[in-house]
Amino acid sequence: MLQNIRDNSQGWIAKTIIGIIVVLLALTGFDAIFNAASNSQTAAKVNGEEIPRYDLDQAMNMQRRQLAQQLGQDFDVSLLDDRLLRDSALGSLIDRMLLLQGAKSADFAFSREALDQLILQTPEFQVDGAFSAARFDQVIQQMGYSRLQFRQLLEQEMLIGQLRAGISGTGFVTDQQVENFARLEMQTRDFETLTIPAQHETIEVSDEQIEEYYQTNADRFRTPEQVIVEYVELKKESFFDQVEASDEELQDLYQQQIANLDEQRRAAHILIETGGELSDEEAKAKIEEIAARVKGGEDFAAIAKEVSQDPGSANEGGDLGFAGTGVYDPAFEDALYALNEGEVSAPVQSEFGWHIIKLLGVQSPEVPSFESMKPELVRELKAQQVEQRFVEISKQLEDAAFEASDLTQPAQELGLMVQTTNAFGREGGEGISANRQVIQAAFSDEVLVDGANSSVIELDPETSIALRVKEHLKPAAIPLADVRDDIVVQLQRSLAAETARTQGEQLLAELRDGKQPDGQWQPVEAAARSQEGVAPALLQAVFRMPRPQQQDKPNYTGVALGNGDYVVVRLNGVNEPETALSDEEKLNYRRFLASRIGQQDFAAYRQKQQAAAKIERF
Repeated sequence: MLQNIRDNSQGWIAKTIIGIIVVLLALTGFDAIFNAASNSQTAAKVNGEEIPRYDLDQAMNMQRRQLAQQLGQDFDVSLLDDRLLRDSALGSLIDRMLLLQGAKSADFAFSREALDQLILQTPEFQVDGAFSAARFDQVIQQMGYSRLQFRQLLEQEMLIGQLRAGISGTGFVTDQQVENFARLEMQTRDFETLTIPAQHETIEVSDEQIEEYYQTNADRFRTPEQVIVEYVELKKESFFDQVEASDEELQDLYQQQIANLDEQRRAAHILIETGGELSDEEAKAKIEEIAARVKGGEDFAAIAKEVSQDPGSANEGGDLGFAGTGVYDPAFEDALYALNEGEVSAPVQSEFGWHIIKLLGVQSPEVPSFESMKPELVRELKAQQVEQRFVEISKQLEDAAFEASDLTQPAQELGLMVQTTNAFGREGGEGISANRQVIQAAFSDEVLVDGANSSVIELDPETSIALRVKEHLKPAAIPLADVRDDIVVQLQRSLAAETARTQGEQLLAELRDGKQPDGQWQPVEAAARSQEGVAPALLQAVFRMPRPQQQDKPNYTGVALGNGDYVVVRLNGVNEPETALSDEEKLNYRRFLASRIGQQDFAAYRQKQQAAAKIERF
């Protein structure tokens, strides 16, 4: 079992976890799960360990961005309830800390060397199939991480993955459980249906019923409160033409960026671990024997396949691929960078054991020309100036809007144009009126009642606006004549559905008393649980019905469908599978049930942790 856990943690589970980390954090760009910076404010304590409020704020921001990504660009994240987001984010952080505590108390561990291998083999960090330190740095910097922070986060995720695999992987089922489940899953049923249609067109609706419905639902028949808003808009993009980047500044930035390019070295190694079967002295003696074999002319790769205790590289002849500085253990890295190509090091000790290292190749970084990078450099330098300019103009707009009685004067002073929205209500509209901050500002007492200009509202990092209400359209009753046809349709549908249900329930009572109804029954033979052509609600009702006690005494039930029709169901028989399960089918059912039980076990473990933990929320 322990070996299985270890294999899983270095196999597809590990790849899945690191893939999720890279994708989610690339989307957010924020240190939402882990941040090494200290913070005096505490959001919660879990068995004495603190969760900083900063981590909570960042986790909430990550959830907003994930929801925006899932729901599309038109979704306004400001519609989300901050209290619900906070509870969800804090719950996730607490649960994560409990899992980490559980993994550590169970002595799960993930070595630095295994982390190295995981990083080296991650496709997101590779260029042309080989690990690229420059690509690695680029990706984690976009996430807002240093190398140390990313490694710590990755180690934590792998520990949680080991804990999950260790518990979920223990789920098992008996042969009897497999057979019982398969029998129920493969069971079919014979039934007949008799439909009482909801005949909308036959329902007569009186003027009194229409009037009563209109009065009873008066709030539904009112125009919404709406506003028409004027606004001025600041776009960061518009400031790029107002700033310049000198050649001297561009050259300085170019030199800074090419200085960060890292030489790549392709290493191979042979590892003898310490702390297990061998003591440090025994491991050192063994690596010295291996070093002597290599020095005597034996093939390094062949010896690595034979004796190396690094499972990630042994089968590759010890080959670790290309990597830059900061990836390996410091002692390992020092020895590697002291070698010339083709040379083999003397025995080197790291925290993992004893190594001998061979330098297979050196890959100098490609230095892009100044001209090829110039557009990007210009953009970066201008972006810095634009950011400052944008902040200054936003402050000027804030002050001018506060002092002015409308937006005409601020617009003239800053060279902006006053724009107007279509009418929209408290549920929002299109364009900027779909933004929750805009809606809140437009319907605030200060803007709506007092007629003041709003403060500057940041729609996104690139856009800010100030607004005022141009026109306030108050709610008004919609005349009955305008909604009469809609009311008639609604009443016809509800009354027709009610009539069909009444007739169906009366028919059910007669059937259960032994009477035979008029009408044509529709038979369905050997229907499976996923039978096509049968309404899902009807199919669910059929499989909830008890088995008929006698062949000539069927069971009955009724189902109201979404369209108003009422269906009377007669269950005639239940058919058990006739053929025995094949070995492959048994195996598939066993895997499914074991996986489900394993997930239930892990969920129970988490519930037990929650119940036993001392958790303080602030």
